[in-house]
Amino acid sequence: MEAIIEPQGFTHPNLGQEVTAIGGHYVFDKEIRMSYDSREILYFVGYAVLDSSCCGVGGVAYALVPGFIRQWKYKKNHDDCFVSQIETIGDQTIQKEVRSIIQKKEMVNQVTFT
Repeated sequence: MEAIIEPQGFTHPNLGQEVTAIGGHYVFDKEIRMSYDSREILYFVGYAVLDSSCCGVGGVAYALVPGFIRQWKYKKNHDDCFVSQIETIGDQTIQKEVRSIIQKKEMVNQVTFT
């Protein structure tokens, strides 16, 4: 029996805004609402560039999946970013199916679930 996962507030990132990280930077450039089994899943597509690391230069296109949408952009936070209520996807079978769909649709190697 699967555990009940309480929805959480998820702050939407600003699309196109470069975020500096330890080894380089990342950017989300797409926000997608995808239908799945009579529900909607929120995911973001972006890329990361490793260009300030001691180990060389590289990059990756990826997707981040916060989860199932429970309440869409119902408020804004103190930084004026939208917040949605999201139910994380803990079921490994669903993750595998969603990962496959996103990888085919978006041509990304990595799909991460929060």
